[in-house]
Amino acid sequence: MKKQNLIIGLGVGLLLLILMGGSPFFVVDLIHTAIVVQLGKPVRTITEPGLKFKIPFIQEVIQFDKRLLDYDSDPQDVVTKDKKTLVIDNFAKWRIVDPLRFYEAFRTEQAARARLDDIIYSELRVDLGLQDLSEIISKNRSAIMATVTRIANEKASEYGIEIKDVRIKRADLPEENEKAVFNRMKAERGREAKRYRSEGAEEAQKVRSKAEKEKEILLSEAYKQQQQLMGQGDAEAFRIYAEAYGQDPQFFEFMRSMEAYRKVLNQDTTLVLTPQSEFFKYIQQN
Repeated sequence: MKKQNLIIGLGVGLLLLILMGGSPFFVVDLIHTAIVVQLGKPVRTITEPGLKFKIPFIQEVIQFDKRLLDYDSDPQDVVTKDKKTLVIDNFAKWRIVDPLRFYEAFRTEQAARARLDDIIYSELRVDLGLQDLSEIISKNRSAIMATVTRIANEKASEYGIEIKDVRIKRADLPEENEKAVFNRMKAERGREAKRYRSEGAEEAQKVRSKAEKEKEILLSEAYKQQQQLMGQGDAEAFRIYAEAYGQDPQFFEFMRSMEAYRKVLNQDTTLVLTPQSEFFKYIQQN
């Protein structure tokens, strides 16, 4: 009976301990690692998931997320090599790879984020300060970010942190400088557009002049060939006429006269000639 009461008493006591948060068991899931702390001092690191044991009321468990975490800072000013001020809004991906060192250095993620802010911003300020504004905006940003990530990761590793990637979300000019820079860029683009239009007009004039010259040359060559062909045709015609006339001059003259009569002597023609005119020679013979 006494043994049974003892067992019941132990069960009730264990239940009360559990209800009061004094359970000796705890669970570490797949996405966390844990540090067992005894009287404020870490005594054990747990990296594998499962059901674990601790000493109630003496030991406590602090768990840390071992997935990739986000770091998103507030926009901050950076001065470039050519003395331009940029407002940089950056973010980073990081994770806790050594829970013990992380706990000893920061205790909480909030404190770690504050340290990350110092590390990453200092590297951004140094590396961006070695580049001109145009290189940061258009050319070397990827290379700069790779360098910042590598150096920031080296500095953060001593705290049990791995920085996987640092990126710039936005790089803006300060509000007071935006209008002046915009006007300057607008003026530069205006000068470029004017130069392009001037060069285009010059090239267009060259093309038109060349086309006009080629047109005149083609027309001259065509007219020359036309005159040559016409001359050759007239010469050939005269030669044929001359040969035909030479074979029978009287018959040729007769045919020419008949053709002239057909064209001239019709109902609408009135001729005033003497009967002895050479024109009526063949009519008179008939």
